[in-house]
Amino acid sequence: MKVAVLLIAMILQVFGAVPAQSHALEPGYLEISPLENGQWRITWRKPQVNGQPMGIDAELPEACTPRRGPDPRFDGRAFVSGWIATCDAPFSSGAVFIDGLSNTATDVLVRYTSSPEIWAQTFRLTPDMPSIVLPDAPTGWSISSSYFKLGVDHILGGIDHLLFVFALLLLIPDIRRLIWAITAFTVAHSITLVTAALGFLTLPTPPVEAVIALSIVFLAAEILARKEGADSLMERAPWIVAFAFGLLHGLGFASALREIGLPEVDIPLALLTFNLGVEAGQLMFVAFVSAAAVIFRRLAPDVFTAQLRPGAPGLVTAAYGIGSIAAFWTIERVVQFVI
Repeated sequence: MKVAVLLIAMILQVFGAVPAQSHALEPGYLEISPLENGQWRITWRKPQVNGQPMGIDAELPEACTPRRGPDPRFDGRAFVSGWIATCDAPFSSGAVFIDGLSNTATDVLVRYTSSPEIWAQTFRLTPDMPSIVLPDAPTGWSISSSYFKLGVDHILGGIDHLLFVFALLLLIPDIRRLIWAITAFTVAHSITLVTAALGFLTLPTPPVEAVIALSIVFLAAEILARKEGADSLMERAPWIVAFAFGLLHGLGFASALREIGLPEVDIPLALLTFNLGVEAGQLMFVAFVSAAAVIFRRLAPDVFTAQLRPGAPGLVTAAYGIGSIAAFWTIERVVQFVI
């Protein structure tokens, strides 16, 4: 039992150490759009840290003047600066660099339009890749790879979504029903992701994020209430509950996609690859948890089986941990849009 509780506590510590947001930290944002005569409009937003601008700065290629913008001003959420840059060569001739990004734990979204006739492209810079050479013209492959990576990054950084999936894994021991539940969750959030991203369904983001956290509280309560031989809705048809909550989680994915932006020409391809990226990230997480469970079961088969039974100390500890984290997120998110 001690081994089970220790393993669960380590997992919950990883989840609990992350702020109650869909991302670990709000990303920076750099927008580059063309004007005339080799001039470009630059908009640069960087997150605040304890009331101060994060120590990162956008730097344009050497052919551009000025390469950096003026001191930013606080707009109530982030620190913003804007300027007009004159570039003697296209952006494909040099790299856009985010100085200081490698020392942080956040990302920067770069939205770039090479000419007024071509739709904007979106790229993500990370601490491991703080610079990029922007292409002159997009291709189908660049759209696919860019939005697929954005989808993977979003789900793996969306701790609340992962915690929901983790709770499903603990709640549904039957592999067949678990597959149906995860499939229903996937179909549901794909539906609302597409409809909301295209503007057919619009709901304010803060209440949606609060209800997403509340859905995790519900699963934690179901784990505690589960009994041997019970015939609850979650036992009979877990896919119904997973589908209902998947619709909510899809709205959360759509809000992130709206922040990133969609290409004006190939919207279907961007939506498809972003959603595939989300699913790939989700499958990576399920594979990781499953692998950890297999290792645990081989090391201590009797303990593993005992601690997954309804009412077992290990499962109860996990349920209370999940529920406590999700309840805190719910209260925090409600306070953010009520006050």
